[in-house]
Amino acid sequence: MVLSRITMAVGMLCACATGMALAQGKSDTMQKLEAFRSTGGPMTLETVPQTGPRADAIRRNLQQIKLPPGFRIDLYALVPDARHMAIGPSTGVVFVGSRKNRVWAVTDRTRTRVADEVKVFAPGIDFRVPNGVCFSPDGFLFVAEHNRVLMFPAAEFFYEGGDVAIGQIAPQGTLIPPDEESFNHGARACRIGPDNKLYITLGQPFNVPPKEKLDLYYRTGIMGIVRMDRDGKNREVVATGVRNSVGMDFSPKDKTLWFTDNQVDGMGDDQPPGELNRITQKGQHFGFPWYGGGKTRTTEYKDETPPNNLVFPQSEMTPHAADLGMTFYRGNMFPERYRNGIFSAQHGSWNRSTPVGARVMFTPVKSDGTAAKTEVFAEGWLTNTNEFLGRPVDIAPLADGSLLVSDDYAGAIYRIHYVGQAGK
Repeated sequence: MVLSRITMAVGMLCACATGMALAQGKSDTMQKLEAFRSTGGPMTLETVPQTGPRADAIRRNLQQIKLPPGFRIDLYALVPDARHMAIGPSTGVVFVGSRKNRVWAVTDRTRTRVADEVKVFAPGIDFRVPNGVCFSPDGFLFVAEHNRVLMFPAAEFFYEGGDVAIGQIAPQGTLIPPDEESFNHGARACRIGPDNKLYITLGQPFNVPPKEKLDLYYRTGIMGIVRMDRDGKNREVVATGVRNSVGMDFSPKDKTLWFTDNQVDGMGDDQPPGELNRITQKGQHFGFPWYGGGKTRTTEYKDETPPNNLVFPQSEMTPHAADLGMTFYRGNMFPERYRNGIFSAQHGSWNRSTPVGARVMFTPVKSDGTAAKTEVFAEGWLTNTNEFLGRPVDIAPLADGSLLVSDDYAGAIYRIHYVGQAGK
């Protein structure tokens, strides 16, 4: 199986060789890994201790988290700057991105649902904001960075050492125009769709972009979602009018793509709302920058006529709660009412006079495929003194039907499970 993945990866690398030749010069390490050659780097990898005062303090903080009856939350792993997660389909190893320069591999070797090892992944790679991590069903790990996309054909089996087979799907400087790189809104999310294509969210760098930027953004997919073949070919824009999405997933029932979006800042504490959106066909426009969130018009575009046939949110979320990662629940552990519904993470406000968010939300999906009313599922990371104990980022399902929740503030991953009778 591993050999077949590597063989397939070689084919993918050949297919995108023309585009790679246009990229900036690659490091010797990258060249060797692309050729499946040893770099001679150290075999002892950086690890993160999983016990001690910090782990004990986080466990005490988790006692403050409120969940529906029958649910429990525990510390799964200490993972610095933990952002989006991807779970290996063969081994269950959890790969965790960050907004810095690390990707982590988290292993529960004993299947006790607590990680016993957290180590750095692919230390020879100079990652740049590797927030977006996602697996294909056949075990290819994709890492969507700020302005590059990498592919690891056998990450689950090579992560134990320093050298990992690698391919460049979008070489550095080709995911977006380099002039549009910014420290703001540069964290990507990715998913492999039912069509076997790679989907990536591309936030735009402004609070509200100037009008002269719009044509460029429409053409390149900035301020939207793009998709491409798994070798990087046939890139196209799937959705536009998206301010900054950092979370998406496909409905297991009708295969439509849903995504979160963050609203415009500086319009007051209580407007505009955050968004949970649904794409039903290619090319739909979701309102930004004419609308700052929901149906709230932006000051900058209030006198401009919006495009026709805009798509408004399926669910309006708490203003400035910062809705990020999301997943449809496909497991069997949780009660029936949660099946095929959406769990999403609210990172928490950063500039609201009274903080909000830092929660896990649940949105039921009705039989017609649309959203019912969103509700709070887990809260308590924001204390009654307005201090953050943590900031949830992403949600990912384990094979047993429990959910992992990442937290980049606490540097941790939590596991939420149901202790009642499954299916009730």
